[in-house]
Amino acid sequence: MSKHLKNQKAVIVFSGGQDSTTLLGWGRDTFSEVVAVSFNYGQKHSIELEQAKLICRELDIEHHILDVSLLNQLAPNALTRVDIDVCHHSEVKEGNEPNTVVRGRNGLFGWLASIFASTHGIQNVVLGTCESDYSGYIDCRDSFIKSLQVAINMGIDENIRIHTPLMFLDKVETWELADKHNILNLVIEKSHTCYNGNRESIFGCKECPACKLRNDSLIEYTNRIGMNLKELYGEEL
Repeated sequence: MSKHLKNQKAVIVFSGGQDSTTLLGWGRDTFSEVVAVSFNYGQKHSIELEQAKLICRELDIEHHILDVSLLNQLAPNALTRVDIDVCHHSEVKEGNEPNTVVRGRNGLFGWLASIFASTHGIQNVVLGTCESDYSGYIDCRDSFIKSLQVAINMGIDENIRIHTPLMFLDKVETWELADKHNILNLVIEKSHTCYNGNRESIFGCKECPACKLRNDSLIEYTNRIGMNLKELYGEEL
């Protein structure tokens, strides 16, 4: 990453989940200052917004929550509709679109974060999209984000740069990045990923696709570094 970014600010699209919390740590070490922007789109797992507030307070990061609840009207999905149950991880088949897909979400968030950045004189926007999420989530592709950046800069006559540091990392490597930026424990304990909104355990419901991916990768990474999760948190994964 270019050293000149240390003199620049960035807007980080922040859900309160594993990926974007990791990006807060990465962003603090990369830019002079970061501002977190979260979106309320009527998600059933709205606890993630509460966790987002908590994390930003703990890290002393400026935080804004924008209302985009109209997404619930436009794109029926299990994350926003109470009448649609989140699928079990065993029901997700490769090549099929999970019912947790919110169509257009990353594009919309990229646009809104860029407008926010432009209004505040900031030229860097950070998204947590990654190719490892591509299966079923077509707006996570690198080619899409590059096209989005071109469209945004043509549309608002700015020179916004969209950064996607997780784009070619898998979830184990994302845990490693959190560790590198000294926020591994914070991500484990405070970030929220569970689609069912379960906070009874820091490991979520352990059944939805998001929990399955997060927990399996966490086990792999902590085993690699000799970290005993049961000893630390009193719970077996």
